[in-house]
Amino acid sequence: MKKYTNTGSKDTRSGFGAGMTELGQKNENVVALCADLIGSLKFDDFKKNHPERFFQIGIAEANMIGVAAGLSNMGKIPFTHTFTPFATRRVFDQVMLSVAYSKLNVKMVGSDPGVMAMLNGGTHMSFEDVGIMRNIPTMMIVEPVDGVQLAALLPQIINHYGPMYIRLLRQDFDPIFADDQVFELGKATPIIEGSDISIFATGIMVKEAIKLNRRAKYYDWSNIVGILGDYHQTENINILVEEFKSLDF
Repeated sequence: MKKYTNTGSKDTRSGFGAGMTELGQKNENVVALCADLIGSLKFDDFKKNHPERFFQIGIAEANMIGVAAGLSNMGKIPFTHTFTPFATRRVFDQVMLSVAYSKLNVKMVGSDPGVMAMLNGGTHMSFEDVGIMRNIPTMMIVEPVDGVQLAALLPQIINHYGPMYIRLLRQDFDPIFADDQVFELGKATPIIEGSDISIFATGIMVKEAIKLNRRAKYYDWSNIVGILGDYHQTENINILVEEFKSLDF
């Protein structure tokens, strides 16, 4: 287990943009679709380097999912992007029928989840997006906590066939993991050693769990073990608990 260190702030969307450009160079089937938000997810370099594989659909998210489904049906690996409420709630029927029901290989990226969209107001905030996508059979949900984890998971995401919802944070924040940390898609990763209490967290709540651990030590509470668990359709808390019990600290 790697020790938590602060190596400087960097948002996951920048890492995603760079990762997509690299994936595009290695795999000609990778394509990107955008709902008029090129800058928001740093798709600029991908568009510059692979213009024939970049599709600006505009503010027509349902249509974007339909186009992605068609591209997947032709053997491509499409990545779509928009803000989380428009990537889940607005396009639910298209995701359910055109993608999941058809068992197609579409990777749907939603950024600015929950309160992270505060500057855009209530219309852009979604607190139910994970709940919506977890109700869809075959759907895997991945929420990288920092750029290190995202970079490690992107090649695994490409190799995983099936619909996937990738939940990305937009704001800058401190990395959680060391650069050489090893991750396995869909598996929990231990962060802080402890003995009495386990905390399971994902996304921005991992950092809050780390803060809680520090506060607990200050007040002489029991040690806390923080575990990051990436959501996916077949995973539940019981699996995480059993996995934690098997860890050798």
